[in-house]
Amino acid sequence: MPNLVHVTYDQTGKSKSTNALGMREMQEKAYAGRTAQYLLLKAPPASGKSRALMFIALDKLKNQGIQKVIVAVPEKSIGASFGSTELKKYGFFADWNPNPKYNLCTPGTEKSKVTAFLNFLESDEQILVCTHATLRFAFEGLDVKKLDDTLVAIDEFHHVSAECDNILGQVLKSIMHNSNAHIVAMTGSYFRGDSVPVLMPEDEAKFTKVTYTYYQQLNGYEFLKSLGIGYHFYTGKYFKKHPEKEMSALAEILDENQKTIIHIPSVNSAESSKEKYEEVNHIIDVLGELEYQAEETGVLHIKSHKTGKILKVADLVNDNPKSRDKISAYLRNVKSADDIDIIIALGMAKEGFDWPYCQHALTIGYRGSLTEIIQIIGRATRDSNNKTHAQFTNLIAQPDAEDEEVKLSVNNMLKAITASLLMEQVLAPNWKFKLKKDEDDEDEDEDDNTIKIRGFKLPTSQRAKDIIDTDLNDLKAKILQDPQMLKAMPGNIEPEVINTVLIPKIIREVYPDLDEEDVEAVRQHVVVDSVIKNSTIEEQGDKKFIRMAGSFVNIDDIHIDLIDQVNPFQKAFEILSKSVTTQVLKLIDEHIQSTKIEMTEEEAILLWPKIKEWVKNNKGEQPSIQAFDHKEKRMAEALVFLRELKRKKTLENG
Repeated sequence: MPNLVHVTYDQTGKSKSTNALGMREMQEKAYAGRTAQYLLLKAPPASGKSRALMFIALDKLKNQGIQKVIVAVPEKSIGASFGSTELKKYGFFADWNPNPKYNLCTPGTEKSKVTAFLNFLESDEQILVCTHATLRFAFEGLDVKKLDDTLVAIDEFHHVSAECDNILGQVLKSIMHNSNAHIVAMTGSYFRGDSVPVLMPEDEAKFTKVTYTYYQQLNGYEFLKSLGIGYHFYTGKYFKKHPEKEMSALAEILDENQKTIIHIPSVNSAESSKEKYEEVNHIIDVLGELEYQAEETGVLHIKSHKTGKILKVADLVNDNPKSRDKISAYLRNVKSADDIDIIIALGMAKEGFDWPYCQHALTIGYRGSLTEIIQIIGRATRDSNNKTHAQFTNLIAQPDAEDEEVKLSVNNMLKAITASLLMEQVLAPNWKFKLKKDEDDEDEDEDDNTIKIRGFKLPTSQRAKDIIDTDLNDLKAKILQDPQMLKAMPGNIEPEVINTVLIPKIIREVYPDLDEEDVEAVRQHVVVDSVIKNSTIEEQGDKKFIRMAGSFVNIDDIHIDLIDQVNPFQKAFEILSKSVTTQVLKLIDEHIQSTKIEMTEEEAILLWPKIKEWVKNNKGEQPSIQAFDHKEKRMAEALVFLRELKRKKTLENG
C-alpha cells in the first residue's frame, strides 16, 4: 500500500545548530519563556526537551529564587536523559550535575524511593530525578507547602489527566493551588486519544505555552530528507502465511536492511494472540534462525533466511528483570548503526527512547491514542547520517465479514486513517491566515507563508487566539476522533455539513467557554488550515494558484465560502479506496450506513438549496431514499426531515 503521507524537508540544519549559549533553536525558544511560573513546552521527539529543561531549571536556581528542582519521568529508562551534562563548555553559565544519590530512576522499591524523595526535600541538594510513580507515592501525606520555591518538571506531560481518578493530575492540581511552586510541563504531543482533557481550561490558561512544530524540527535536520506514513492490512494472524500468498503480512513489509523497531500488539487488543513471548518467537522465525544469545548483553544473533547475514536483535518484550536490564544497558550504549538491527518491543521503546539509527517504526495493531502514534513515529525521526528517509508503517487487521468483531475492525481502520490525516497536518509547514480586504496593502510582517482570505473571521478573545496559535492540532485530533466525524469523512456527507455543522458542534463541546463569534473564528481556522495543508500551491508567472478538490483557484480569489465546499479530510480516503479490496470498502460502507449520522435542522436547511438544484437537474424528480448514491440518499432524508418539521410547526401554530 502506498504511503498516505509523504513529506520532504529542506535539510537546512537550523534545528541542530546552536547559539552562543549552546542552545538549539527549540531550546532557545523555550529559554525565552524561562521566567513563567507555569510553562508548557510542546515539542516533538528528538528536539532536545530534556536539555531545554536543564537550561531553564539552572536559571531558576540561580536567578529566580527557586531552591530545588524535581524532574518526573514516566519510566526509569528515561531518567538517563537527565543525567550529568556538560553545558559550560558550550557557552552556558553552569553544568547540570545532579547527585547520583537522588537519581531515583534506578532498581529498588518505591518505599525506599519515597523515603529518599522526602529526605531530598530536607537536604541541601538541589536536583532530584524520579518517575511519575515515585512522585505520586511521595505525595501521599506530603504537606504540599514543602514544595514552595521548588520547580516541578513533568516529562511526557500527556500522562496527566483532569479526570478525578488520575492521581498525577490531582498531584499537579494540588501543587498549583496550594504552593508557590513553578511547573515546567513537557510533551511531544498534547492529545491523549480520549475525551478527557489533560488540564481543565482554567488551569491550562495559567500556562505560558511554547510550541515547536514537527515541521520546524525535521526541516532543520542535516541528513533526514523525507518521512513516509503508511498502512498495510492483513487477514488472519500477521505472522502467519496468507493462504493465497507465499509469506506472512509481516514478512512482506519487514526489510532486514532497515534499522527497525517492531511494536507488537497490546495484549488487550484484538490483534494480539495473548501470548506475547510466542509472538516474539514468530517474528524471529520470520527473520531467520536463532544462532545464539550473547550472555553479557542479551542480544539475539539471528541468521537471516534471505541473505544468511547475522542480524542483531533486541527483545524488550521479555519481562525478566535481569534480561531486561542487560539489553536496556546495551541499547543505552549503542554507538554505531552496526550495534543493533532490529528491536522488538511491547510497551517500551516509545517515549524517550533514543536510537538515532532507527529507520523504520513498524507498529502492529491499531493504536487508539494519537499521542502514542506520534511517540512511536518519533523513534524513527532522529537525524542520523545512516538515513535520508524515515518510515512509519501500521500493520492492522483488515475487516472480515465473517468476523464477529467486524464493526470494531472497521472503526479501527477508520481511526487509523484519521491518525495519518492528523499526522499530515502536524508534519506540514504552518500557514498564517488573514482577512483579505479589497483595499489591502502589503503588511510589514507578511511573508510567503501568509494567505489572505475574503470573508475570513478573526478571533476576538485572547482565549480563541491562544487556541488558534497553540492548540489547533490538538483540536483537530479531537475532531478526527469524534464518532460522528468518522462516519462523515468518507464522502457520504456534504463538505458544507462537515465544515459548518459537525466541526463547530465539536468545538462547542471542547471549548464551552467560547462565544459564537469565536467558535466561528476557530472553526474557520481549523477548516482553512486543513484544506490548505491538503492542497498544492503552484506559481504561474507572477500569480499563485491553489489546487483544491481537483480545481485550480487563483490564490487572490479565495473566499471562505469556497473553502467550506471542500471536504478537508477526503484525501486519505481516496487513497484508501484504491488500496483495499471492493469487499472491504463494502464492509466500511455498510457499517457507516448502519450507524447513520442523525439529521439535524441545521443540516437539512443547509441541504435545501442542493435539493432544489437536484430536482431542477432531474426534471422535477425528487431524490430517492433508496438511492445507492449517498449524497442523493442524504438529500432525500433531509426532505423527509423538513416535511416532518413543517408538519409539526403547522400543528403547533394550530
